[in-house]
Amino acid sequence: MPLGGGNKCGCCQKTVYFAEEVQCEGRSFHRSCFLCMVCRKNLDSTTVAVHENEIYCKACYGKKYGPKGYGYGAGAGTLSMDKGESLGIKHVEPQEHYPTNNPNASKFAQKFGGSDVCPRCSKAVYAAEKVIGAGNAWHRGCFRCAKCGKGLESTTLADKDGEIYCKGCYAKNFGPKGFGYGQGAGALSHTQ
Repeated sequence: MPLGGGNKCGCCQKTVYFAEEVQCEGRSFHRSCFLCMVCRKNLDSTTVAVHENEIYCKACYGKKYGPKGYGYGAGAGTLSMDKGESLGIKHVEPQEHYPTNNPNASKFAQKFGGSDVCPRCSKAVYAAEKVIGAGNAWHRGCFRCAKCGKGLESTTLADKDGEIYCKGCYAKNFGPKGFGYGQGAGALSHTQ
């Protein structure tokens, strides 16, 4: 214990006396300083989540450092357009997707054989990263719609000429067109 009565607070750097001390990850805090870095809620041993030297409530930690994307909402039926700017997360737009149908396998697969080849990137697909769809083995990262780049599952894909599409893009590009085939109930579509 340093001279002056107690450890230094991990937040305000002032001396923390025993009666007001909260310890987390070997660091001491005042009870009044033991707050989430984002929402400023009081924390305790059951609600704290630590990232490097920063402390968060579990909800803010999950928003900032947890998994992102479709299916990781805040509850059943939740759709959020929040991209996390308030948490300091810089949103990166996905790069434009360019589908390919190159039949050449990677040099490793050509040399040793026995491995499936991804139809999108033409590299070897190993068991740990294999997704089966449309009669082919794909990398998880390549198992995306050829038009919009949306991630797919075996139940959400449609295939045509060796490429895979989400059901929405497949319907727009290869489905029926004309009067009566609108986007929703009672919608009219003027196709040219």
